[in-house]
Amino acid sequence: MTGEESLRPQSLMLTFLGDQVLGRDVCVYSGSVIDVFARAGIGEQATRSTLSRMVGRDLLRRQREGRRMYFGLTERSEAVLRDGEQRIWQTGAVNRHWDGTWTLLGFSLPESWQRRRHDLRSQLTWSGFGPLFNGLWIAPGEVDVSALVAELGLSAHVKVFRAHADTGTDIGQMIEETWELSDLAGRYQGFVGRWQPWEDALPDAGDALVLRLRLQTEWLQIVRRDPRLPVGHLPDDWPAEQAEKTFRTVHERLSPLAHEASERLLDLVPARPQA
Repeated sequence: MTGEESLRPQSLMLTFLGDQVLGRDVCVYSGSVIDVFARAGIGEQATRSTLSRMVGRDLLRRQREGRRMYFGLTERSEAVLRDGEQRIWQTGAVNRHWDGTWTLLGFSLPESWQRRRHDLRSQLTWSGFGPLFNGLWIAPGEVDVSALVAELGLSAHVKVFRAHADTGTDIGQMIEETWELSDLAGRYQGFVGRWQPWEDALPDAGDALVLRLRLQTEWLQIVRRDPRLPVGHLPDDWPAEQAEKTFRTVHERLSPLAHEASERLLDLVPARPQA
């Protein structure tokens, strides 16, 4: 089956590590990873290259056992995976508990700082913000952007406020003007179309692990693009709730077979303390 877009090997790798390594204090044999990824249609060279790049980016560490090379998590990858776990299982796709608070972020950068302006806008979009006006961005709830702004070296050029909308403000209209709702809705609808058939079907045992990897990777990519706008101000037919139901149902259905496959396919060893 094909996803809404090609799933990058690193994205699949992070899902795989979150599933099989996170919280277990283990490392996984490179040959096991190559075997699983081959079942996902990713060749050995691409898998090895992904592992090597992730070591270079401090997302993986190597551990040799005899003639075999194993890979474990670093503090950085553990933080990334915990964040993804939180986004999928705790935060969820539907914001039913919004208290009316907005985070407003204003910035003013010199015209010559085009690259830094682009980086800031990209990071703000990733964090759930939308452009209310050119230099004023807004996100639902209380969003802490201090680390993001500091990392970009823009603390002196950015001001952040918490606010509530005036009674006369049409929040639904503001949301439609600020965020690309049709694009996001299309992603959720596409997800349901691809995965709903698996609510009532079971794959071969050998395919369940890879299917669940694709399911989780694709779902996380969608919800990470979702600013979690308050559901009371979204269209009545907003598809996130149905998509989340499909995700959870299919995940639960695939999990017993996926667990059986991982027990059979994966060579894991205890992680040794790093020097």
